[in-house]
Amino acid sequence: MAAVGSLPHGRAGTFIYLPGRLEEALIDLAKDLPAWSMKGTFLTDSTLTRYRAELASAPNYQEAVSALLEALGGASGGYAVVRLGNIAHALGIGDGFLRLATAILSAVAVPFQPFTRWPLWKELGTNLNAKPGLSTGVGYNAFHMDLVNVTHPPDYTTLLCVRPDPLGAGASILSNAREAVCRLAPSSRALLADAAYRYGSFFELSDVGEEYAPFPVLDGKPVDTGFVRFTAKMLAESDLDEEHASAAKELADQMVAGQVSFTLQRGDFLIVNQHRWVHGREPLAEGQHEVSHEKRRLLLQLFLRRRS
Repeated sequence: MAAVGSLPHGRAGTFIYLPGRLEEALIDLAKDLPAWSMKGTFLTDSTLTRYRAELASAPNYQEAVSALLEALGGASGGYAVVRLGNIAHALGIGDGFLRLATAILSAVAVPFQPFTRWPLWKELGTNLNAKPGLSTGVGYNAFHMDLVNVTHPPDYTTLLCVRPDPLGAGASILSNAREAVCRLAPSSRALLADAAYRYGSFFELSDVGEEYAPFPVLDGKPVDTGFVRFTAKMLAESDLDEEHASAAKELADQMVAGQVSFTLQRGDFLIVNQHRWVHGREPLAEGQHEVSHEKRRLLLQLFLRRRS
């Protein structure tokens, strides 16, 4: 995998590596980036304009943004990992780093936080008392899209790694939901188009439309506007008949068969195009109870909305 700038289009798979001169420029810029301002759940237009203007002149920045956008929305795209480990080492993952990460994400879409009781970057720590399959648990977090049960889900979900599992596990898993659907039998796709599925509650949310229950997994819309509304947890929590449950299980199996996995490192942020891909996580390593709270795996989550 090559660094941005060393190959035509500056792209290495779905991992975006920044050249040293761009890293140095961003480290300097981060020290003077202003704090963001919010209007409701969204970054304000003035913040977006300022952030985009501040970063625009950095060397190789436009090439990096082009690589990122291609990775997220190209013909075979759908996710990207931007590797900011060197910048995290220089700045720490504090306010300056988060302003820089937010500014970079502003080149993709508008950052927002639909969970109204949380700040823009929501913590996803490791809770030994949580159900293992939850995002904050220690077990296998099966494939899903975020906010599956709302009428207007975020277009992108972003996960920033503050600390990986110090015991070396907890790899991120992703799967191309659209390709998984294409591998299904027509009869299964027909069942998944029925509004028969349910998962989760609708609580303290804003700017994501209304609660959608029951919902179809396949909404019949074009790729960049529709969703494959899937979460493996609905298999246990929906009151499904045998045929609809079997179709969803077949889709889950196809997602697992086509999955990719990698372990996020400190400073990495993962962006997932929710119209195309689903994500999850392998279990954390055994022995988490022996790791102090301040050293356990910690991610920060932020969502993005395309401009209408």
